[in-house]
Amino acid sequence: MRVITGSAKGRRLKTLEGTEVRPTSDMVKEAIFSVIRFDLDGANVLDLFCGSGQLGIEALSGGAKSCRFVDCSRSSLDCTRENIAHCGLIKYATLTLSDGVDFIRNARLNFDILFLDPPYNKGLIEQVLPFAAGKISDRGIAVCEHERGLILPEGFGKLQKAKTYRYGKTEVTVYRMPVNEDEEVIL
Repeated sequence: MRVITGSAKGRRLKTLEGTEVRPTSDMVKEAIFSVIRFDLDGANVLDLFCGSGQLGIEALSGGAKSCRFVDCSRSSLDCTRENIAHCGLIKYATLTLSDGVDFIRNARLNFDILFLDPPYNKGLIEQVLPFAAGKISDRGIAVCEHERGLILPEGFGKLQKAKTYRYGKTEVTVYRMPVNEDEEVIL
């Protein structure tokens, strides 16, 4: 894995061994960031179920203001911390050891971009998004990486499904807050 754009471009990232972690492929990551590239500048990001932290790190490298990395695994957070430090982004990051659903349920923060890449086939996206809809700013985006074939609802609160992209066995569903009718949405 490597950082594909921005200030940390080209830096190699570590990942954990084993079947518990499923890193986002470079192809999927490039696709995600081509969709949200114009939304990164100055954004407050939440990387929920962060694993090795690569999505949040990519966002910081691409111009996000801050990122909160959350995972229930201490070894995942240790790996994330090491990757953030390697990329020189530690001052923009906050790490939290917590269950993702519990964190979003109790969070008192608003985020502009939410990355959801939980373990597959556990219904975690459907558990998180109803709470997340009230924690995302008016310009907010939720990017959900999930197994192919999972059909997610058209909306959660004000969050509305913008599009689902397919990449082999992986799908990415993007939710956005509604925009004024005069504004154009770039997907």
